[in-house]
Amino acid sequence: MLMPTFPWRRAGPPVCALMIASCAGYPPPSAPAPPRLTLPEVATLPCPLARLPDSPTEADLEAVYMQRGGDLVACDAARQLAVDTLVAERALQDRWRKARDGRR
Repeated sequence: MLMPTFPWRRAGPPVCALMIASCAGYPPPSAPAPPRLTLPEVATLPCPLARLPDSPTEADLEAVYMQRGGDLVACDAARQLAVDTLVAERALQDRWRKARDGRR
């Protein structure tokens, strides 16, 4: 008695090879970019410091001394804003990476 033949047994290997080869041409899916925060403009500007005039008087010296103190406080506040933004951005990126790695 003859054994029945199944025609799809011969077609199986070439079909599988074609399916694998067609997927090889596609690039892997890219992951979305991590979150980024925009640095406030105040934090990117250079700090202006008051300067003495060419021939200063004692009143000029006292005025510039007080103004310079205020400028340094403003400059330090802008620097702190930049640092806080960077720390917040890194915390966001860490949470994003943890969530992304948890989905894998």
